[in-house]
Order: sequence, then structure tokens, then C-alpha cells
Amino acid sequence: MDGQEHPRELVEAPRGTLSGRVDEKGRLKLPAAVAQYFGALGEQKVFVTTLNTSTALIYPISVWKETEKMLEEPGEDADVRADVAFVANHYGEDSEIDAQGRVLLPTTLRRELELEKDDVHLVCYRQRVEVFGSKVYGQRLEAAKTDLQSKLKALEKKGLR
Repeated sequence: MDGQEHPRELVEAPRGTLSGRVDEKGRLKLPAAVAQYFGALGEQKVFVTTLNTSTALIYPISVWKETEKMLEEPGEDADVRADVAFVANHYGEDSEIDAQGRVLLPTTLRRELELEKDDVHLVCYRQRVEVFGSKVYGQRLEAAKTDLQSKLKALEKKGLR
């Protein structure tokens, strides 16, 4: 981008839930704040996938490479890591953010997550962007609101302001 290094720790991700739309060609038009976030990171190349088969994830390529290394580490849970990597690679593809701030979502991913020609909701979390289709977002919101008063009381005891 501008030839300068931009450490991820210093670049603030947008807060809140942002809205977007997947067009008929499978391109997600990123909200301006998300496109600016990737630009500030100096990242136009991304890896688009899912790990849970309900939401899409857009990783800056440098963050995905770190994730790949973690998934490739040996250990007692190597089979679990291999399964997660397999799912990520099955649904995932490299993509680039184009000049209009759009990202092409892989066809297999779009169809599995029912994201084709859909309004979507984006949340920046853990150095990635999570993309919720309208149906999954509604289900997640309803689940989060269930017994919300009890959840708030418990968290206020732990310091929630």
C-alpha cells in the first residue's frame, strides 16, 4: 500500500456489527470501515473460509498463515487440528480485495452457508472478519438475548460496567 509497516496490534478493528451484501456474482462489498481496516494493515490479499460451517471468516493473509502454522503443529490434538484444517481448506480460497472494496466468496462456501444474494452482518474479531448470513445472524442474536438479565448480573459482578 504505502510501503510502511503497520503492526496489527496498532491497527484498531472497527467495532460493532456492520452490514454488507453478497451480489449475484458472489462478491461481498465490504463496509468502508472494514476495507479501511484491511488497508491500514497493508493487506489486500485475504483467505476466505469457514471453520464452523455456519459463518464465513475473512482472514488477512498474514493472520491466516499464522493460523495455518498453529493447525500444522504436532501434539496430542493433531487429529483435531488436521480436521479443522481440512474443513478450512475445503471451503476456503485465497482472494483479494478489489479496488471497489469487494471480496469474492468461494462458491462452495457461499452455497453451504446460504450467502448467495443475501444481506450479511460483519463483525471484526480476533484479527479476522466474521460474516453472518441473515438467517444465522438472527438465530445468534436470539440466543444471545436469552436470559440476558441473568447474564448481565453475573458479568457485572465480574466488573462489567
